[in-house]
Amino acid sequence: MASPRWLSILTAACLLLAGCNKFQHKSPDPTKGVVTGIVLCADTGKPARFATVTLTAAPKAGENADDGDPLSAAEISITDLDGRFRIEAVRPGHYYAFATLEGYLDPALALDPAKLKSLSTGTEQHHYSIEQWKDHLTEVTASRGRVSDISMQIERAAEISGTVTYDDGSPAIGMHFQLFRKSAKGDLTNVGLSLLDSWTLHAETDGHGRYNLTNLQPGEYAVCTLMPAESEDAAPRVCLGNTFRKRDAKSVKVGAGETANGADIEIPLSGLHSVAGIVTAQSDGHALARGNARLLYADDRAPARETAIQEDGTFAFEYVPQDKYILLVTGAGDAAQQKSDPPPDNSTPATKPPPEVHYAEKEIPLTVLDDISGVAIVLSPVIPDKPAVP
Repeated sequence: MASPRWLSILTAACLLLAGCNKFQHKSPDPTKGVVTGIVLCADTGKPARFATVTLTAAPKAGENADDGDPLSAAEISITDLDGRFRIEAVRPGHYYAFATLEGYLDPALALDPAKLKSLSTGTEQHHYSIEQWKDHLTEVTASRGRVSDISMQIERAAEISGTVTYDDGSPAIGMHFQLFRKSAKGDLTNVGLSLLDSWTLHAETDGHGRYNLTNLQPGEYAVCTLMPAESEDAAPRVCLGNTFRKRDAKSVKVGAGETANGADIEIPLSGLHSVAGIVTAQSDGHALARGNARLLYADDRAPARETAIQEDGTFAFEYVPQDKYILLVTGAGDAAQQKSDPPPDNSTPATKPPPEVHYAEKEIPLTVLDDISGVAIVLSPVIPDKPAVP
């Protein structure tokens, strides 16, 4: 689910370009319903101006919801200066409505991504999300040719702020973040859902290294900063307490409507190394052009980093802290094969591409004390089971 800021940007862009049907200002339709209402800020009693209002369809028995956004938007609108909104041409049916605004609670940051991932269908995810967020949802029924009016409140959220610097005192600019909520049992679970891109949180440090994580439920959190990379999995991580490992991170407690200041992180400039290598086939030594290379911590196999194997079979990790790891290669294969089209005159029969070869996973121990290059991973093919003879 998109954060309020990004959802508002997406909505505005769709309204401007008329490219997303459910975001457009719709004309009245006598065969459908209208939903209107007002959104107020619970802490001030004032209108929630330019808040994003979302209608998500109530689950129906036997209906299969799409995988993806667990509170997917059937309709979206933006409130005006009075906090009011109007959504025309709403398909008749039962909905749940909620509103988001920067600084106020966001359901995307309240749901447990691990729990969502454990549910096998979009319908199960939808039911779970509604049950978890039910205290912040307003039920509304859209009826043919009728106007349904509702009133909603949004609650001020918790915030965590601080600075990220390098150990020479200069600001760390453009850092991303991971956030983990501590459960009653002391477990750390991810906060945020990755839907629009590979980052679960869209906060970044500014030109002075300052950051602000907003729209949070009250609770206890561990904060980690991520150095710029192509994805969250590939990004080097440094956590509160200046540790590289999530399990060793310090935590910060924050209450409803409070801001926890001083959650500062320092990134070391020394003790970080590069690890690079190549993945080849055992049969003839050719480079394998697909797959993933993962670094796991050797003591508990917790994920440290992940990167894709390049077309020439190489992989590389930058800024790896000194530690003992397991290097795991999975999903390796040759370049994607394409079926050849027959020639236009059908004079020559089309040739079939050779069957795709799958390669076994492999892991090796790796102790990083300095830069490492030339790590060679040789993979053997997986021999498919022979079909049973009748």
